[in-house]
Amino acid sequence: MIQLSIAENIKKIRLEHELSQADLGKIAGVSDKAVSTWELGIKIPRMGAVEKMANYFGIPKSAILDDAQPAPASRPIPPGFEPMPKMKKIPLIGSIACGEPITAEQNIEKMVDVPENIRCDFSLTCHGDSMVDAGIHDKDVVYIRIQPEVENGEIAAVRIDGEATLKRVYYNPGTLTLMPANPAYAPMIYTGSQLEEVHIEGKAVGWTHWVG
Repeated sequence: MIQLSIAENIKKIRLEHELSQADLGKIAGVSDKAVSTWELGIKIPRMGAVEKMANYFGIPKSAILDDAQPAPASRPIPPGFEPMPKMKKIPLIGSIACGEPITAEQNIEKMVDVPENIRCDFSLTCHGDSMVDAGIHDKDVVYIRIQPEVENGEIAAVRIDGEATLKRVYYNPGTLTLMPANPAYAPMIYTGSQLEEVHIEGKAVGWTHWVG
């Protein structure tokens, strides 16, 4: 039975972490009675509760919903189509406060899905059109790999006096230039003591473009 499989998974996870039903209820945002109905196989948790538990324990949702849906019959993929990649979750960062670790809890808006094969540590929502010629548009989600330096011409998430921006980075002796990918915007050039305000947070390794 599907519900019994989910019930066993939830109870196993709870006991492995030595939690009461009330403890698990707080994590999932429900009452202990709701957890009891899950473990008895009477009800199935809503997806929101499943996501909260998966995020809290750092496990995929499938660890809870294993066998929750019958596997679809294997069919050949039509020409011109590709199967969906396996996904993992990374933090979506809102603001970047000066002096705080980039993935500090107060900076994280939510967890988002990213293809498993992309090696990245966090993501940022792009605001504005300064990088449109690079294919990055307003509200696109950009994947960032944490590293203190990038190669000349690479796109990076840069923190300037506590504010985050996404630009191509160019190094010259004594000068750092942050170059937009839109001729409507001027380059941002830093020299001398100004360089102390500029911090490379990481390299842009991909992005999701939202159409519509």
